[in-house]
Amino acid sequence: MNYEEILNKIEKSLNGISHLNELVIEKESPFKILISTILSARTKDANTRAATKELFSRFKTPEEIANADISELERLVYKAGFYKVKAARIKEVSKTILDKFNGVVPNDFKNLKSLPGVGAKTANCVLVYAFNIPAIPVDTHVHRVTNRLEWVKTKMPEATEAELKKIIPENQWIRLNGLFVRFGQQICLPLNPKCSTCPIDPDCPKNFSMEIEKKKKGKKKK
Repeated sequence: MNYEEILNKIEKSLNGISHLNELVIEKESPFKILISTILSARTKDANTRAATKELFSRFKTPEEIANADISELERLVYKAGFYKVKAARIKEVSKTILDKFNGVVPNDFKNLKSLPGVGAKTANCVLVYAFNIPAIPVDTHVHRVTNRLEWVKTKMPEATEAELKKIIPENQWIRLNGLFVRFGQQICLPLNPKCSTCPIDPDCPKNFSMEIEKKKKGKKKK
């Protein structure tokens, strides 16, 4: 299978760019990209964008956030949702970067994952978007789409990442997350995928919109 060709078809069908890609284009710091990735958990790009803008209009460095009043941080990141948890997390991460890494965001997977609450997806996002280092961040969209395409047959994101690394050429890793996140948001939706307008429909093994509709009808009959 020509994975690059499929990714090219997807790219041509999408609108806009992701928030993290915006930060790359604007040449923002690895620290801002890390914090924005943390804020992006379980929320929409628009909310992440707004919360990131609010936060960095007031604080810009690990030292400033580490020393900030928690209630002010909560107010600034409120739009990202789960604001109490996220405010505490970015404060703790900032302090760790200061204490353990001399205020510099590490550029390797192991050290990134050692930061409080930073998992594989966030660590890989920082590698890709902050340092342009090949990695495959697997979020809900990447996991869903690649399983639908039967590129992988996995239950957990960690397994999806491992399997994708075996089949996707490394020179395509960096672009995969950004494309599949937008593809999952715009076309290959969780409940009502737009199969009729999908640019890679011939390469998809199933018509998921029909399959999901059958499941809905089955539940109504019960």
